[in-house]
Amino acid sequence: MRRRETLYLAVSLDVEEEGLFGGRYARRAPRVTNTAQLSRLAPLLERGVRPTLFCAHSVLADPASRAILARLRDASGAEIGAHLHHWNTPPLRLDGHASGQPDMADVTNSVPAAAVPAALMAAKLDTLFRAGEDFQSAPLTSFRMGRWDLHRAHWPLLARAGVLCDASVRPLHRAKTSVDGVAAGPDHFNAPAGPYWVPVEGGHIFEVPLTVTPLLRALPKALGALPDGPDSWGRTVRASLQHWGALALLPVQHPLWAMRAVTSLFAARGGRVLSLTWHSSEMLPGGAPHLPDAASVERLMTKIEAYLDWLHAHWEVRCLTMDGLRRELGTSAACPRPDAACDWTTGAEQEKESGQGGTTWGSDRGEPA
Repeated sequence: MRRRETLYLAVSLDVEEEGLFGGRYARRAPRVTNTAQLSRLAPLLERGVRPTLFCAHSVLADPASRAILARLRDASGAEIGAHLHHWNTPPLRLDGHASGQPDMADVTNSVPAAAVPAALMAAKLDTLFRAGEDFQSAPLTSFRMGRWDLHRAHWPLLARAGVLCDASVRPLHRAKTSVDGVAAGPDHFNAPAGPYWVPVEGGHIFEVPLTVTPLLRALPKALGALPDGPDSWGRTVRASLQHWGALALLPVQHPLWAMRAVTSLFAARGGRVLSLTWHSSEMLPGGAPHLPDAASVERLMTKIEAYLDWLHAHWEVRCLTMDGLRRELGTSAACPRPDAACDWTTGAEQEKESGQGGTTWGSDRGEPA
């Protein structure tokens, strides 16, 4: 009997407030009643899932949510990670100055992370990680930036906050435009498809990117050759790729057949680490506009269960937390240290010292490491 190949599976949830996905962001008093719905994870836990729960400050500061998190950690091996929603994580101001947005209304419709000054961003991370350590009685070491909005300037701040593993990078994703001269989002287009190391502050952060794969292997390189000016058509086409030419392991966005397709393509091209993610509010009926009732939530959870059953039927599956992946695969030669200057890593100068490079989607060998 032929031995089945092994795939590593990292399941993560952004555990956060309700009221998102409508283009409006509350700066104050966010509601986190959705954390009670984490009990819906039970069938997944029975299938071996060991989730990483990336928790926003609003969740870590809520006593009821903390009790739920503690049960999942202690009884089910969940990892508690940190998730930054900078728009409502204190402080909202620093030294009497505005937080980078033009006003301090209770609700805003624009929250680019690139607009937050470095000192204020560092203060917000300090608040978030202090809340995590207060809950955990130990530092949180895994992190995800809200809205995948991680930029090159943020890496040193993460290192100083004690981050050892990050999961903020979304390969083949690039923001189309800027708003008032500020980047509306990051450029993660050429990020490696599998885990890699980011050199920063004299050490390294282990990156576990979202699982994304192009429908055609040649697409990323072809699009990478298009014009790249701020308002160029090439940038517009690259920004649209996720809507027509690439699949991500996002169960809320894709039907079951597409989740199977991205997994099969990814594994056939050499990928061995799957990163599957959704949001806690998406398990609360009405907690997100696209899941308005109990039936829609039930369909989502049934789809995830069916995906896991299919995955186990075709591969040997090892379910690990983000920190578990770092410990298990961090010494593997298959995890590159990319030589690049971009949002998904820190730049070429530190890499030249190590003499190591890595494979990205824009390279001649644009395949998972």
